[in-house]
Amino acid sequence: MVYILGIESSCDDTAAAVTGDDFILSNITANQEVHKSFGGVVPELASRAHQQNIVPVIQAAMKKANISKNQLSAIAFTRGPGLLGSLLVGISFAKAFAMGLKIPIIETDHLQAHILVHFLRDESTVKPPPAFPFLCLTVSGGHTQIVLVKDYFDMQIIGQTIDDAAGEAFDKSAKIMGLPYPGGPMIDRYAKEGNPASFRFSKPNIPGLDFSFSGLKTSILYFMRDRLKEDPDFIEKNKADLCASIQSTIVNILMQKISLAAEQTGIREIAIAGGVSANSGLRTALQEMEEKGKWNVFIPKLEYSTDNAAMIAITGYLKFMKKDFAEQSVAAYARSGM
Repeated sequence: MVYILGIESSCDDTAAAVTGDDFILSNITANQEVHKSFGGVVPELASRAHQQNIVPVIQAAMKKANISKNQLSAIAFTRGPGLLGSLLVGISFAKAFAMGLKIPIIETDHLQAHILVHFLRDESTVKPPPAFPFLCLTVSGGHTQIVLVKDYFDMQIIGQTIDDAAGEAFDKSAKIMGLPYPGGPMIDRYAKEGNPASFRFSKPNIPGLDFSFSGLKTSILYFMRDRLKEDPDFIEKNKADLCASIQSTIVNILMQKISLAAEQTGIREIAIAGGVSANSGLRTALQEMEEKGKWNVFIPKLEYSTDNAAMIAITGYLKFMKKDFAEQSVAAYARSGM
């Protein structure tokens, strides 16, 4: 059996996972609470926290997987995109650990790994993975893309945001409303209690498969500003309805574009990936399309939606089978190489 240790340290989560072939044996994540008081991730604090967390997280992952370090076949790590200081911690540890064990290292692209998590098996796996080619809507705080996946490592971006990401639109809207960081999950929580038709916000008119969310953020900002002039308690009185309306608008924009991509390509295998794939409104919208018989939909489990090391380990396994190994000289990159 091929045992892969995956290490993820691209932002503010220190994560480690172990796979036995394509089956997950452990998946451990340490979150960094230090950023909440700043309302966002502070890169220097993130890299320092990774240094503190990486050894205990990897030890926990190895213990849960019930294997020794000498059983490892290779070590996979996130090379990018991400915060360079954070990436450096994971990469440096992977290089040193692998050198000591005399085993290969495998670099992975964070965005590719989000997509390839659909090929990971666990004890609850029943549905087969997506069949090639499939479309993947990759949505996070830093990226919004529609990716045509022709093979494991043959991916083509056919649509992407021209400015801000969907996850950023969620977080900035939450900040405008005075909700704590991270804002996206807070909007999702309140949206479940609200009416999505209560308020209307302008949607961008971007041709083709590209996205734009900067105009929507501005629309929400001005709307809140004007209502607060009339009633200083407007947000507090309408919190649930505001969250539901904002979430509905963003989800509608995403669904319109992935629907257009499915129509243009004729592909009915549709997957989602990235942190925003944890959003209940988006998951429900996709499930409804599957129930209508239009698409065969693939939605990752919540623990594989946000940043995690399981996706790094499965990508590492798929590359290991191709003997696609990295050199010790490999360096991190801040922007995607996909």
